Amino acid sequence: MSAKTSASTSAAETLKTITHLAAALKAPRITESAARLADHARDAGWTHEDYLAAVLDREVAARNASGAQLRIRAAGMPAVKTLEDFDFDHQPGARSTVHALASGAYLTEHRNVVLLGPPGTGKTHLATALGVAAARQGHRVLFATATDWVARLAEAHTRGRLPTELTRLRRYGLVIVDEVGYLPFEQEAANLFFQLVSSRYEHASLILTSNLPLSSWAGVFGDQVIAAAMIDRIVHHADVIALKGASYRLRDRGIDTLPSIKAEQGSID
Repeated sequence: MSAKTSASTSAAETLKTITHLAAALKAPRITESAARLADHARDAGWTHEDYLAAVLDREVAARNASGAQLRIRAAGMPAVKTLEDFDFDHQPGARSTVHALASGAYLTEHRNVVLLGPPGTGKTHLATALGVAAARQGHRVLFATATDWVARLAEAHTRGRLPTELTRLRRYGLVIVDEVGYLPFEQEAANLFFQLVSSRYEHASLILTSNLPLSSWAGVFGDQVIAAAMIDRIVHHADVIALKGASYRLRDRGIDTLPSIKAEQGSID
């Protein structure tokens, strides 16, 4: 047997061993990375340590990417939106704050984000994009509209499991509440929403979007005391971002504004 044939046989046997060990470790991608990098490592004169580090680096990167996709799907977001997709020329005032938030530091500090503005100004897009960024950074995320959150909490309350549900939700690094204020809450719904906010206060982050200024939230929750207590907890550690202008969805349609937006724009800040 020639030296070349012997080396090929040895390499094949080694690859079989790697395949077996990768399967035992539940890391089948290691086999592909090891085979793909082997020739390059030999040609480049890598040390054994360099080669092992490169193979493991690719496995970790693949796992992180796979885990991020699972977290994004589990979050329940209506669509996957990213900051790269957002037209900051339409909202230049939000650019620096949003890009700073994208680092995820607010999540480790248990801070909140409040996005206020008329319909069509990008609130849901930015909330979703920050949720996607959080999922890619390893955080568990849940997304729902305010009315859907209330329905979820009401069901838990009916089953006598509200404290358990609130505790479970606190394990999520980020809860996104979209469309606060689109529909008014009855007293019981307001109380349930207040409990969600209170349970996460200084423990985990919220992102909330609303077409109403904070000063109008009392009308949404039907109780000035509850609204004040809720806003106090939300904004105590929060970045409040005001989005302005006409609906981005109506650009190039010859429509400058929507009903009630002009009246609200001046009071969003």
